[in-house]
Amino acid sequence: MKKLLCIGLLFCLSLSSWSQKKPLDHTVYDGWQSIGERVISDNGRYVVYTVNLQEGDGWLVIRSADTAYKREIPRGYHPTITNDNRFVICLIKPLFKDTREAKIRKKKPEEMPKDSLALIDLTRDTMFKVANIKSYKTPEKGSGWLAYLAEKTTPPSAKSKPDSIGQLNNVARLADSLAHAADSLRNKIEEAKTKGLQVLQPPKKDNKKPVEETVEEGTVLTLKDLHNGETRNFNLVNDYAFSKKGNRLVIGTTRKNNDTTSRAYVLWLDPAQHAPDTVMRNPHAARNFAMDEEAKQLAFVAERDSAAKSLQKFYRLWYYTAGMDSARMIADRNTAGVSKGFTVSEYFNLYFSKSGKRLFLGLAPIRPIKDTTVPDFEKAGLDIWNYKDDDLQPVQLKNLDRDLKKSYLALWEPANNRVLALGDEKFPDILVTREGDGDVFYAGTDYGRRVARQWQGYTISDIYAINAYTGEKKMVLKGFKGSLYPSYTGRYLLLYSDRQKSYSVFNSGSGTLNRVAADAGVPFYDEENDVPDDPAPYGIAGWEKDDKHVYIYDRYAIWRIDPEIKEKSIPLYTPFARMSRISYRYIRQEHDEFYIDTARRAVFRIFYEKSKQSAYMRGTFSVLHQAGFIAGVGPYACNGMIKADSAEAYLYTRENFSSSPDLYIATDTSRLLQQGEKTTSSSLHPGGLSSIQLSRINPQQSAYLWGSAELFTWKAYTGKLTEAVLYKPAQFDSAKKYPMIVYYYERNNNTLYNYQAPSPTPSRLNISFFVSRGYVVFVPDIWYINGYPGKSAFDYIVSGTRALIKKGFIDSTKIGLQGQSWGGYQTAYVITQTHLFAAAWAGAPVVNMYSAYGGIRWESGLNRQFQYEKTQSRIGASIWERPDLYRENSPLFYLPNVQTPLVIMSNDADGAVPWYQGIEFFTAMRRLNKKIWLLEYNGEAHNLVERRNRKDIQIREQQFFDWLLKGATPPKWITDGVPATLKGIDWGLKTDQKDDVK
Repeated sequence: MKKLLCIGLLFCLSLSSWSQKKPLDHTVYDGWQSIGERVISDNGRYVVYTVNLQEGDGWLVIRSADTAYKREIPRGYHPTITNDNRFVICLIKPLFKDTREAKIRKKKPEEMPKDSLALIDLTRDTMFKVANIKSYKTPEKGSGWLAYLAEKTTPPSAKSKPDSIGQLNNVARLADSLAHAADSLRNKIEEAKTKGLQVLQPPKKDNKKPVEETVEEGTVLTLKDLHNGETRNFNLVNDYAFSKKGNRLVIGTTRKNNDTTSRAYVLWLDPAQHAPDTVMRNPHAARNFAMDEEAKQLAFVAERDSAAKSLQKFYRLWYYTAGMDSARMIADRNTAGVSKGFTVSEYFNLYFSKSGKRLFLGLAPIRPIKDTTVPDFEKAGLDIWNYKDDDLQPVQLKNLDRDLKKSYLALWEPANNRVLALGDEKFPDILVTREGDGDVFYAGTDYGRRVARQWQGYTISDIYAINAYTGEKKMVLKGFKGSLYPSYTGRYLLLYSDRQKSYSVFNSGSGTLNRVAADAGVPFYDEENDVPDDPAPYGIAGWEKDDKHVYIYDRYAIWRIDPEIKEKSIPLYTPFARMSRISYRYIRQEHDEFYIDTARRAVFRIFYEKSKQSAYMRGTFSVLHQAGFIAGVGPYACNGMIKADSAEAYLYTRENFSSSPDLYIATDTSRLLQQGEKTTSSSLHPGGLSSIQLSRINPQQSAYLWGSAELFTWKAYTGKLTEAVLYKPAQFDSAKKYPMIVYYYERNNNTLYNYQAPSPTPSRLNISFFVSRGYVVFVPDIWYINGYPGKSAFDYIVSGTRALIKKGFIDSTKIGLQGQSWGGYQTAYVITQTHLFAAAWAGAPVVNMYSAYGGIRWESGLNRQFQYEKTQSRIGASIWERPDLYRENSPLFYLPNVQTPLVIMSNDADGAVPWYQGIEFFTAMRRLNKKIWLLEYNGEAHNLVERRNRKDIQIREQQFFDWLLKGATPPKWITDGVPATLKGIDWGLKTDQKDDVK
C-alpha cells in the first residue's frame, strides 16, 4: 500500500511539473545558445569553447579536462591555446548594445566599437587585456610569442562654441588673410600694366617627380614575449606573419602620408633578438609573405615604382635569406620562364615546399589598360553574349572579381634560380605531390569542352602527368569524368571513373593504368543515387605515406587497396559492416594531414544505419582487430571530433532531439587517475577512456514543453519500405487527435538524433517550435524515379501521411504541408493531386518547368538546364527530347484542381529559383479564384538572410497554420491584406482592424 502511495505521489509530481511547463513562443529565439568555436590544448588538459546566443552577447569558456577549473570571458571569441599549454588568447567583441546603437546612428566603420584582446595565463589564473585590437597572431607550432595589431584611432575633433573667443580670433585671422590677398592682387595688376599679362599666369608645375599615392597607413604592432611579459612596438604596420615554428617574424610597414621623409619597410626578425633585418626599403606595396619550414628563407611580392593612380601596376617576386643586405628580385614579367603576356600575380598566396627547395608562385595575364579618355557616362552599358564563350555572361560577371585575380601555378628553385610555369588557361588547377617536393604533379584539362557545362553540369577532361622538373605534360587518360586522388609521393594517381563506376591506378614510373579493387565485390559508388547522372564515389580515407596502400570507402567499410594489385583487397575491422549496416569513416586529426601514418592511432566515426546512432572509435590502419570506443553508442549523435596533438584526449559534441549539442571530452582513464584528476559526470567506454561532460547549455529549455523524435517506417505506394522522422509533442496521448504538419526535402532519416533549436529559420519549418505548441511533425523520406519527380513526391508524402492517419492519433482534417525550394516545388505539385491537406506553405517554389528550364540561377550565374537534365529536378532529358515530362511535372497545368489554401514565399533577389515562378504561381491561382497569398521579402535571397525577416516569417507561418489547423482567428494580412499605402506602417499581424505598428 505504501508503495502504491509513493508511485501515485511521484505520478502527481510528474504531472505537476509538466503542467508548469509552457509552449515555446517567438520571444525565446534570441537567448537560445549554441556551442561555437572549440579548441583543445596539446596536452589535453584544457578546453576552450564559445557559447553563442542567436542574438546578443555570448561568452568564452576555459575549462580543465577534469572540470575542476572554469573561467568565463564575456563576449570572447577566436581563441588560441599556445603550444606550451600555458596561455589562452582570444578577442573580445564590443557589447552587442553598443554595436547596435552605432549602427542605428549610422557610424562610419572607423567609428564603430572595436574588439579587445585578452591573454589568460593558465598557470597563474591572471588576465591581461588590451583595447582596440584589429588582429593577433601566434606561431602555428611554436610558443612564447604573441603579436597583435592595433586598430586605427581617430582623435576626436575639438569643436568651439559659436560665441567663443577662439572663433572670433579665427574670423579676425581670416579677415587679415583676405586683406593680404587683396593687396597682393592689386600689386600684381600694377606689375602687369608694365610687364605684360604673362605675370598673371600661374607658375608651371614640376612634373618630373611623380605625386605619391595616398596609402592606407598602418598601425602599431606589439610583439609580446609571453615568458617575461616584455613588449616591443612597431609603427605603421599593415601586415605581419610568424614562421611556422615562431623563430621568425616578418613585418610590412607603410609610409606616413604627408611626410616626405617617411618610408615603408619590410622587416624580418628573430623575436628573441631586438635588431630586425631590413629586407626592403620603400616598397610601394608588399604582401603575401611566405617562409619555409625552418624560416631560413623569406619570399613576398612587392611593387615599387608605380606613381599615383597608375593604371597598370606590375608586381615582382622578391627573395631574402639571413645575411643578405636586402631582398633581391627573382621574377617579374621579363624573367625567363614567365610566359609572354604574363606577370607575377599579386594575389597568389606564396608557399615553399616541405624541404624549402621550391617556391610556388602565381602567374597572371597582363590586363589591358582601361581607356580613361572617354568619360563613363558616354560609354555604352553592354554585356555581349557569345555562343563560343566557356561560360555565360552572368557566370562571368558573378566571378569577375575572382577571374581578375586568377593566377596560374609556377615554381622557382633557389638552387638554380629558375622559374618554371606549370599551369595556364588550359591547365588552371595543378595537383602537387609530396607537399611540393614531388617528381610528378597531375592536372586535368577540359579546355575547348566547357560550353557543355550549361546543360550537363560537368565537363569531360583529359588527365595529364606533369614532370615537376621540366614542366613536360604527358597524357594519362583521355575523355575522363570522375575524381582524382594522387598518392603522397606522386608515384601513383588513383582515378575513379563515374561512367565505369570503378577505380584505376596510374603508375607514373611504368606509365601503366590498371583497374584496382575489382576483387572487393562491392560498389564503391553511391548505391542510393536517384538523379539522372552517374553516381558519385564514396571517396577515400587517404594514401599511406609510402604509397604502399590506399584506403577507399564503400557505403560501409574502409578497404585497404594495393595499387600494384599484388595483395588482396581487405575491409578494415569487420567484413560484416555491410551485413550489420554500420559505416566507418576516418577522421583526420590535423588540417594539414597529407597522408595516413599506419603506425599512429587513428579515429573513426561510426554510423549505425538502422538506429541512426553514431559514435567515435579509435584504432589503427595496420592492426585491424584492435579498436575501442571513444564515445559509446547511445540514443544520440556524436559530431565534431577534435584530438589533442600530444595526448589521448578527444573533444566532441553529443546531441539528440531533446538535448542541445553539448561538449564532452574523452580521456585516458589511467592518465586521469595518475594525475589525480576527477572523473565525475563521466561514463566509461571500452578502450579505457572516460567521457566527461563539459558544457550544459540552454538550461531554460526545462521551462518549456518540448517533445520527442522517433523513427517511423511504412510501405510507400511504390512498395518500398520507407523511413521518416516523427516528432511528437510533450505528454503525447495516442488516444487524442493531433494536428500535423508534413515537412520534407529529399531524405532526412539520418537527422533523427539532431537537435532542433527553436530559431527563426531561413524558411524551413521551425520543428521544435510547432511540436512544443501541440503539433505532430512528420518528415518523410522521398525516393525518386527519373522523369517523375512530382509523382515520386506524391507517392511518399501522401502514402506516409495516410499510414500515420491509420495510427489513430492524427486529425485527418487538420494536416498541413510545408516545403522550401525543392520542397516548395513538391508542395505545389502535391496539392494539385490530392485534397488531403488543409493548409500548405511553399517557399521559393518552381511551378512551371518550361519557363524555369532556361532561367538563370543568379547567385552563381548558371543556367538551369543542367538541373533538370542531370541533377535535382530529375527530368533526365532536354525540353526538346521530352516536352511531355516537363508538362507532366509542372504544377501550373493542374492548378484548377487545387482546393488547399496556400502561402508562397518568393523573394525578389532569389538567386536560385527565378522570382517570376512565384509570380506565375500567384497570378494563376488568383485568376482561378483560389485562396493564395504571396510573401515577397524585399532584397532577400532564396533563403532568408536578414534576421528581422526570419522572425517575421515565423510569426506569419504560425498564424497561418493555427488558423487552418487549430481554428485560431486569422490576422489581418490573411483576411484583408496590407495595401502598399500602409507598407512599413501596418504589418497586418493583428486579428482586429486597428493599425498594427511593428
